[in-house]
Amino acid sequence: MYPVLIKIGSVKVYTYGFFIVIGYFSALWLASRESRRTGYGSGHMMELSFWVMTAAVIGARFFYIITDLQTFIDRPADIFKIAEGGLVFYGSFAGGLVAALIYLKKMELPIAKIFDMVTPCLPLAHFFGRIGCFFAGCCYGRKCDLTWAVSFNHPETMAPKEILLHPVQLYSAAGNLAIFTVIWFLRDKKKFDGQLFFTYVITYGFFRIFVEFFRDDFRGPVLFGAFSVSQAIGIGLSLSAAIGLFLASKKRTRFGNQKEHHA
Repeated sequence: MYPVLIKIGSVKVYTYGFFIVIGYFSALWLASRESRRTGYGSGHMMELSFWVMTAAVIGARFFYIITDLQTFIDRPADIFKIAEGGLVFYGSFAGGLVAALIYLKKMELPIAKIFDMVTPCLPLAHFFGRIGCFFAGCCYGRKCDLTWAVSFNHPETMAPKEILLHPVQLYSAAGNLAIFTVIWFLRDKKKFDGQLFFTYVITYGFFRIFVEFFRDDFRGPVLFGAFSVSQAIGIGLSLSAAIGLFLASKKRTRFGNQKEHHA
């Protein structure tokens, strides 16, 4: 595909980095819009978004580095070449989650309510990120002979060249867009705080488990002889979120019943 969007002399604008920026500003715009709709000042959302995105990029790059540590020990300057590709979603999720928890706790803002408010931003930003992956050739798929198979031939692509592959980056983009649509539809219908966030974690986790079977890039060790690291994380997070969803719904029911009893 086209890993380099613009080249002027020795200066290159990488397509992956461009779509990461588009995803960030799309998520920022949506978070600001939702903060006004739900009654929270956009000032908090701007500050929260800055810290979350900073921590997310650091976490995503850190996870990518540790999956292929020897390469970065041999070429330490490559650690900072983020615009060329090489971010791990679950690393960004972990980094952003920790930063959000610290910020919201410090500002004494309702964590579950704010998490629900910004949840639609996650699959939206991820959608653009996966489009960037497609152009860069990272996160590439297995060999296939399907009619929609793609091949990469750009000298700087991260994918194997001149081989028909599953366009797994586009599968991921489509999946994230579908998850965004579901979350967006549910946001005015939720029954308790935390419902949207837990629903997102569950749906993305199961989707990631599925789509990983079509990938062929190096993603760290195989666990239990069958699962990639991302699949194992997806299973763990989905189960944890399902428990969280159940407990949050029971808590809501219990408090709701108490209110009805005292009315």
